[in-house]
Amino acid sequence: METTDFVDALDREGRLLAAAAEEAGTAAEVPACPGWRTRDLLRHTGVVHRWAAGIVADGCAAPRPMGGPPDLDGEALVAWYRDSHRGLVEILAGAPADLECWTFHPGPAASPLAFWARRQAHETAVHRYDAESARGGTPTAIGAEFAVDGVDELLRGFHARSRSRVRTEKPRVLRVRATDTEAVWTVRLSDAAPVAELGDSGEADTELAGTAEQLYLALWNRVPVPSVTGDPELAGLWRETSAIV
Repeated sequence: METTDFVDALDREGRLLAAAAEEAGTAAEVPACPGWRTRDLLRHTGVVHRWAAGIVADGCAAPRPMGGPPDLDGEALVAWYRDSHRGLVEILAGAPADLECWTFHPGPAASPLAFWARRQAHETAVHRYDAESARGGTPTAIGAEFAVDGVDELLRGFHARSRSRVRTEKPRVLRVRATDTEAVWTVRLSDAAPVAELGDSGEADTELAGTAEQLYLALWNRVPVPSVTGDPELAGLWRETSAIV
């Protein structure tokens, strides 16, 4: 996917998130995020949008702290989120292709601009699903190409970081297979950070399989994994330790 595709996805997903949150109301519980209400979702995602926008706009060479959430609720909070989202989309759409700035995981991306457009598109898509879970009804579908990219970013980006807690005492191999595409990943687990690569590299202790959309949501712990073959312990390990911190 190209950077413009991610900016378009971010634009679309943020609008859907705001609409779902507005319809649900800011006091609605978010089933996909136990303990959260829609107001928490809006505050969190809006703060992340503003943080990312500032890094891109200022060309920050090092990380900066996130700001605090606003003391807003109800319609005012929804409006604040929409403004946060719109500002991020505009900054990414207008940023130069040769932008230089800090990024925070080693996942494959063509440039810092591509990194931030991709990261924020997936950040927003996952939380759009959360907002729609609070509203109820059928959630918006996630296209297979976008979902495959999101699984790849999660496996080869987020969990390639030293902060990943998905670890095993002895080496194990986890395979992840998208059944509606040709996408498959081999994830090598050990007492260090997971090492994921594209492709089927032979025998695995456990395979997690489902459509790209199902895997996208399952690996972000929003829905159960559709199919687990082999040792179920690794599926449980993922569920228990893969939360991003």
